[in-house]
Amino acid sequence: MNIQNTLETEVKKAVSSLFEVSLPTVEFQPTRKDFEGDITVVVFPMLRFVKGNPVQIGEQIGEFLVEAVPEIVNFNVIKGFLNLVISDAYYLTFFNGIRLQENFGYVSPADSEAVMVEYSSPNTNKPLHLGHIRNNLLGYSVAEILKAAGKKVYKTQIINDRGIHICKSMVAWQRFGNGETPESTGLKGDKLVGNYYVAFDKKYKEEIAKLVADGIDVKVAEKQAPILQEAQAMLLQWEAGDEAVVALWKKMNGWVYEGFDVTYQNLGVDFDQLYYESDTYLLGKDVVADGLEKGVFYKKEDGSVWIDLTDEGLDEKIVLRADGTAVYMTQDIGTAIQRVKDYPDIGGMVYTVGNEQDYHFKVLFLILKKLGFSWAEKLHHLSYGMVDLPSGKMKSREGTVVDADDLMVDMTQTAAAIAEELGKLEAYSETEKQHLYKMIGLGALKYYILKVDPKKRILFDPEESVDFQGNTGPFIQYTYARIQSILRKAGSLEVPMIAADTEVELHPKEKEMLKQLQQFPETVQLAAEQYSPALVANYTYDLVKGFNSFYQQVSILGETDTPRKSFRVQLAKKVGDVVQSAFHLLGIQVPERM
Repeated sequence: MNIQNTLETEVKKAVSSLFEVSLPTVEFQPTRKDFEGDITVVVFPMLRFVKGNPVQIGEQIGEFLVEAVPEIVNFNVIKGFLNLVISDAYYLTFFNGIRLQENFGYVSPADSEAVMVEYSSPNTNKPLHLGHIRNNLLGYSVAEILKAAGKKVYKTQIINDRGIHICKSMVAWQRFGNGETPESTGLKGDKLVGNYYVAFDKKYKEEIAKLVADGIDVKVAEKQAPILQEAQAMLLQWEAGDEAVVALWKKMNGWVYEGFDVTYQNLGVDFDQLYYESDTYLLGKDVVADGLEKGVFYKKEDGSVWIDLTDEGLDEKIVLRADGTAVYMTQDIGTAIQRVKDYPDIGGMVYTVGNEQDYHFKVLFLILKKLGFSWAEKLHHLSYGMVDLPSGKMKSREGTVVDADDLMVDMTQTAAAIAEELGKLEAYSETEKQHLYKMIGLGALKYYILKVDPKKRILFDPEESVDFQGNTGPFIQYTYARIQSILRKAGSLEVPMIAADTEVELHPKEKEMLKQLQQFPETVQLAAEQYSPALVANYTYDLVKGFNSFYQQVSILGETDTPRKSFRVQLAKKVGDVVQSAFHLLGIQVPERM
């Protein structure tokens, strides 16, 4: 039951009846806290269609609505704002409709078309870092939000497991590794391989410096450094299927995959389907041939194949080199088409990739449209800004990245230090404490990243994120735990369930909570439309702020009127349920005690 839909219809009827004009739209906004009312009709936009004094127009419409809409019990007009007072009965009916719903705000899958969400997509030459964490959290959360909004979703990644960067780690391991393995070193496989990527870069710089000292130009030295030439030769051997090189490649990539799996498990993300660049890098070449015949692409004199997108405000883009080899664009074209072959019900895809690739995806989507694929109209680049630390920008090859595993451990330790300082956990066993520290630390990390609009750059401050006050994950988790404590006490006091037809006069704070609960389904749908977990995160913070204000001003378990006490307990429970549901969409757990 959406009162705004009803009001839109009735306001249009009022304007038609009173002023004999048709109103195309009606603008609403929440009533300001310093005025009486629950929802406000903005009169000013109507002045394009209705001539007159906005206050008088508002008064006339208000009188019409009080007569026509039973839920409206009063109104007032402040300048050009018509503030409508909605009856307690309306909000109680809404609450009785949702109080026993387990998945309030979620929509059962009804769309026949599925959406594939791609995220993570790391290189297999290094561990996951802080940038990957933002990518994973965004992609996973958007997938869960789309599911909650009624979409069928496939979560996927394409693992960049081939290329010169992979060969660099392999060459360094051959040169300096002495046969060491994750087992012999006690290191996660992705960390071990990442160490050799850094070792390669160190040796490469040493060799360049030596060549320059011998009088060779720096640009020439960069190309002639022996270790780089060795990596380039290894890449050619891999592409030719050399058995020894392929065996080493499989072994080292296997180490990395095992390491990635541990990180994903700790971060709480998963995938339905994995794609590997080693399988997909040749895809798309046949599509280019078809596109040439259709005139979508054209061939230059040197034999390279291009597409001209200048009419669309872009430039010319190569899709096949003169020697017939594919470029990344070719591979991405082929991979997108392959995914629809693998999952014929896919009607759209979401690519979670940093904003440095904005142009690439504009070109990719336009090419797929020109090739005639109907699903290309529903492709979306979930573009996001970088994550910075107070210490500055990260660089993988120099080993200055913030390792994802290390960061999660640090967040857990920070949460432990703050919780111990606050002294809230005296009754906990050591195992319970460690479990809670991890929940708080990861909740802090995830919330701090997801509360920010994806397009914005983030300066990540670990200590600020674990603050138990303000717009943070721990603040919301603590409020959830407080609600669970209220419910446990209510259970011990045997507070009865309130009957569905019981009438209760609502306190303004109770009404405010019900209005906030009403916004949850709309927030989920809007977050799905905008691919923005930030909308869910900040809704949850506002809900929790509202609950804390309610808790401070209204007695729950101390209320002497039994129906009123029962209603307040059930209202608290529903707020807790929605907090849990919202945090589930963000991939964050909530504690029963804290």
